[in-house]
Amino acid sequence: MELRQLEYFVAVAHERSFTLAARRLHVVQSAVSAAISALEKDLKVTLFERNAQRVVLTEAGTALLPEALAVLDAVQGARDVVDELGAGMRGRVRVGLLPGLGLIDLPAAAGEFRRRHPNVELQLRVEPEGSAGVVVGLRNGDIDVGFLGVAQGSVPRELTAWELLRVPQVLAVPVGHRLARRRSVRVADLADEAFVDFPPGFGTRTLIDQRFEAAGIERRVVVEAIGIENGVQFLSHGVGLGILPAYAVAGVDALRAVPIADETFQWSLYMATLKRRKPTAALRALLGLVGSHLNQPPGTELGRDLDQQN
Repeated sequence: MELRQLEYFVAVAHERSFTLAARRLHVVQSAVSAAISALEKDLKVTLFERNAQRVVLTEAGTALLPEALAVLDAVQGARDVVDELGAGMRGRVRVGLLPGLGLIDLPAAAGEFRRRHPNVELQLRVEPEGSAGVVVGLRNGDIDVGFLGVAQGSVPRELTAWELLRVPQVLAVPVGHRLARRRSVRVADLADEAFVDFPPGFGTRTLIDQRFEAAGIERRVVVEAIGIENGVQFLSHGVGLGILPAYAVAGVDALRAVPIADETFQWSLYMATLKRRKPTAALRALLGLVGSHLNQPPGTELGRDLDQQN
């Protein structure tokens, strides 16, 4: 088994394509195919199911992937030690983002990281399936670190997570709605209402669904918005009610923020990595930088200091 074979294997696993993996590795596709075939022959297993439409990991390939990532991480760690003594930090950090994430000034953070570490490739990508998509990306090794918007205590055990902000939520009500003049409401008052929310898989959607289910209320979601701003647009046109951070509703003339007396629906913004993968020097540098680029609008609370944990 050669290191190059593991690199090619991980690339194919990430890209789900021999062609895209070859393009990413800057080699011809035949070299990737030959390396994978040699690795399969050495291990006496089939690592990928191949057909004209797709490339999928087999059970053996799925088992090998985290081990291959651990080997490559260890090699990168050795390179980091040498680089820090010589030409400086190198490598790559892949970040999974939430749609419409406005609590961090990501352009400023990315720009500062680039200036400090010009030899590190920083890749940012939005996970359309929200926090659930970020967790899958971390498990599969598609990303190195990701943002999660979930309830406190609900981060999967396989992840190491740093809390950035705590975000209480309010009921966003169109001004013409019967509840717009209420000083507060209770969850039971919302039993027959239509809601605008995010798709299943988003951490806040999961949180709200669970709280309504615990109250014995079947919630009716009529619009699944992508991102907070998109949700506010639907709410402003009276499509339904929403449970959103107070800062998202502030200053929107078409909406009123009504406190929910018996629930805060508070969630936390985290950065998370996979426990079994040792963070590279480049990733540690990014983790130490993010805390200085948090946007803290009214209605949020600063969580634990990220810098102190790195």
